[in-house]
Amino acid sequence: MSLPRTHTPDEAFWNAVRARFPVTDLAYLNTANAALMALPVLESLERNTRVMASNPSSATREKFAADREESRRLVAEALGATPEEIVLTRNASESNNFISSGLTLGPGDEVLVFADNHPSNLDAWRAKARRFGFAVSEVPATLPHPGADFYLSAFERAITARTRLLSITHVTNTVGDLLPVKDLCALARSRGVMSLVDGAQSFGVMEVNLAEMRPDIFSSSTHKWLCGPRDMGVLFVSAAAQHRIAPSVVGLYPGAVGFSRTMEAFGQRGEAAFGTLGAAVMLQREIGIANIARRARSLAQRLTTGVSGLPGVTMYSSTDASRYVSIVSFKPGALDPDALAAALYDKDHIACAHTSGRPGLRFSPHVFNTPDEIDRVIDAVGKYLARGKIG
Repeated sequence: MSLPRTHTPDEAFWNAVRARFPVTDLAYLNTANAALMALPVLESLERNTRVMASNPSSATREKFAADREESRRLVAEALGATPEEIVLTRNASESNNFISSGLTLGPGDEVLVFADNHPSNLDAWRAKARRFGFAVSEVPATLPHPGADFYLSAFERAITARTRLLSITHVTNTVGDLLPVKDLCALARSRGVMSLVDGAQSFGVMEVNLAEMRPDIFSSSTHKWLCGPRDMGVLFVSAAAQHRIAPSVVGLYPGAVGFSRTMEAFGQRGEAAFGTLGAAVMLQREIGIANIARRARSLAQRLTTGVSGLPGVTMYSSTDASRYVSIVSFKPGALDPDALAAALYDKDHIACAHTSGRPGLRFSPHVFNTPDEIDRVIDAVGKYLARGKIG
C-alpha cells in the first residue's frame, strides 16, 4: 500500500510511515548506532535468505549479483554519483579503512582530520601514521557548535604544504554537529588536497548530493539512517581519485562496474542482503528525503527544547537548529549516564545511547518515532532529575 500523496505531511502520513517498521512499545531512539530495519527490507531479506539457504547454486548467486548492481545503481542515484564510483562494503568503518590503508602516504606527508571524527576515521589514521611514517594533524572540536565559518577558518589555517588529505565527518556521531562539508571540500580542492567525508550520520536523514559536495571520497553505512540491511556500507570514490587508492582486499566475486571491479572482490559474502539495499532506497524515495530531513529535525528540536529546560542539564549538542540534524546529546546533571540509560531502557522502555568521551546521553530520533515518544523521554529524564537519583 502506497503512502498518502501530500506536500505537507501530517501525523496521519507519519503514522503510515511508522507502519512500515517493526515498531513495539519500545521508544527506540538510537538510530545513530543502528536503526529499525524497514519492513520492506526485512521481508526482502527473509525471502532472499530462504532462497540462498535452499539453493546456493551459481544460478542463484548470479541472480543476487544482478540485484547487487541494481542496488548500486539506486544508491548512486540517491547520492548524485555514478555506479562506477560506488563500492558496496560492509559498513562505513570498512569504507574509511579502505582509504587509510589504500592511499600511499609516508614521511613528509600529513593527513588533516577533525578531532570529533568516528574512530574509523580518526584512530585508524593514527594507527596507519605510526606504521607508515606520515603525520596526522587535528582540528579540535568546539562545543557548542560555533558555526560553519568558525570551522572553515580553522581548517583553512590548519592546511599546510604537507597536507595530502582532509578527513572530516559530515555529521558527528557524538553530538550531531553538522559541518560545512561542501565548503571544506572546496577549500581542499583549492589547495590541491584530497577530501574524505564520513557520511554515516547523514546519508538517509538529509539530502546528500555528491555532485554538489564534490568530495574525492564519501563513506556511509546502510544500517543507520537508511534503515537498510546490516553488514553493508557505501564507499564513493570519484573517478578522478580512483587511481590513488590501492585495494586492501584482493579476492573473487568483484562488482561488475567501475571501481567495484577493483575494490569489491571480497570473496563470498551475504548475497541475500544485496537486493534489500534497493528496497531501503526505494522506501526513502517514496517518503521523500526532504520530508525525512524535516521530520527528523522537528523531532530533535522538540527533544532539545524539552531537555534543555530541565534543571541541571548541560547540552552538548547545539540548540541552533541549523547546526544539527537529528542527534541530541546532553549531560543529565549529577546522574550517572550509564545507570540512567539502563533505567530508561529497563523501566521506561526507552532506548538511547550513553556516551563515554563526554559522559552523557545521546538520542537520535528518526521517521519511525513520534512526538509522543519524544515527550516520554523528556518526562522520564525530568522524573529522574527531580528525584536526584536512579531507582
